[in-house]
Amino acid sequence: MRTNSFKKLAIFVLSTLPFLSQAAMPGMKGPQHFGFTVPNMDEAVTFYEEVIGCEGFFSIGPFGPFEDDWMTTNLNVNKEAVIKSAYMVRCGNGTNFEIFEYTSPDQNTTYVKNSDYGGNHIAFYVEDIDDAVAYLKKHGVQVLGEPKTFTDTGMEGLSWVYFLAPWGQQLEILSYPNGQGYERETERRLWDPRD
Repeated sequence: MRTNSFKKLAIFVLSTLPFLSQAAMPGMKGPQHFGFTVPNMDEAVTFYEEVIGCEGFFSIGPFGPFEDDWMTTNLNVNKEAVIKSAYMVRCGNGTNFEIFEYTSPDQNTTYVKNSDYGGNHIAFYVEDIDDAVAYLKKHGVQVLGEPKTFTDTGMEGLSWVYFLAPWGQQLEILSYPNGQGYERETERRLWDPRD
């Protein structure tokens, strides 16, 4: 009996060592929001609220222009940049988004690809990926290819497909109603929007 309990404790401790050994910022609890910049705030808020289904909360701004280098010092942008507005939304059982609309004399107006430095995307969990794809297409959203499903690795059982916001932002929907492959190998769990 005691040996069995010891084995369970040893397996738990060993499975958590990689996590426990990582340095951590004092008091860090997790992401509170992701921020991204869009070319047109009204278009973006309409898309995220009416098509994706996010809930809008409030807007702030404008910020700038400033006579000094406040924007460079605090935000690492051109000193003449202006934040026209920022808008906070929450999407389902997930973190918040802070959507920005900037103007700046050196503004790059081309979205970077996932393969570029700074490339990124936002993934939304859906219960049925085929229903979600049909919904997006019905709303005129460009879906990139057809859903794919991982058949091995830690993502076994996860189906995914990318799509684009009307202004080119890269987004993804994914689903794993029966869990993911890694869950058979460890007691540790990635954050899961289904919880």
